[in-house]
Amino acid sequence: MSRTANGHRARRIRTLATAGVAAAGLFLVAGCGSDDDGPGEAAGGVPVVKKGKLTTCTHLPYPPFQFEQSGKVVGFDVALIDLVAKNLKVEQEIRDTPFENFKTGAFLNSGECDLAAAGMTITDERKKNVDFSVPYFDATQALLASKKSGVKSLADVKSMKKKLGAQAETTGESYATGQGFDPVAFESSDAVLNGLRTGQVDAVVIDYPVVQGWLKDKANADQFVLGQNIETGEQYGFSVKKGNDKLRAAIDKAIKDAKADGTYKKLYEQWIGPLPKGQS
Repeated sequence: MSRTANGHRARRIRTLATAGVAAAGLFLVAGCGSDDDGPGEAAGGVPVVKKGKLTTCTHLPYPPFQFEQSGKVVGFDVALIDLVAKNLKVEQEIRDTPFENFKTGAFLNSGECDLAAAGMTITDERKKNVDFSVPYFDATQALLASKKSGVKSLADVKSMKKKLGAQAETTGESYATGQGFDPVAFESSDAVLNGLRTGQVDAVVIDYPVVQGWLKDKANADQFVLGQNIETGEQYGFSVKKGNDKLRAAIDKAIKDAKADGTYKKLYEQWIGPLPKGQS
């Protein structure tokens, strides 16, 4: 998917600790940094916007890819980028930022972040503004509906004249619109779930791994039902500033090495679930 927040959201930037580093807690970014906070160079001559750090822009929460847990940011994306940081002999630092700038590469171009990791679908439109890593996740959409709605498919939504929701400016929303729907747009995945809980919508289209995570909660499993899986052929990638070939190559290497040595499979099963057959 490609997730974005809508224009009604206030601009925010927070720097948070990751589970892969020793720092703990989260804090607001404020004031001016010292010289030590300026640009630097990681192992292999890879440029970084902050010495000793690999600064990652994301948009929280989006479990199981990135979310806060006990004051730290964890998840599948976080764990994979920690591998990149380890290879570069730096620590990953995560900045929680508005997602509307991700498609344009604004935070990358301004030097606020080295890369974006946010469950983001690789699309031709985005390739005009950012460079993507090799794909690291094959994504599908899913329909989740309230049990009382009786909805099990998009055809049911249409024939029963039910309300459909999606996260604003995502590929899920685009898919629904392409199928002739006018979905209620929610700012975040949390807002999507809340809209379903409160009856603002009867069903939602969103990335399948997100639905998987929601249904692990008994309260959600009791209230909602998984409808159809929607194959859209999407793949996620991490993005870097146009022309940042050294960092892109370092990310590609970490992903490929993790798939070759079994680390990818281990992380996939830890954060998402059983690795589908045919994927390494």
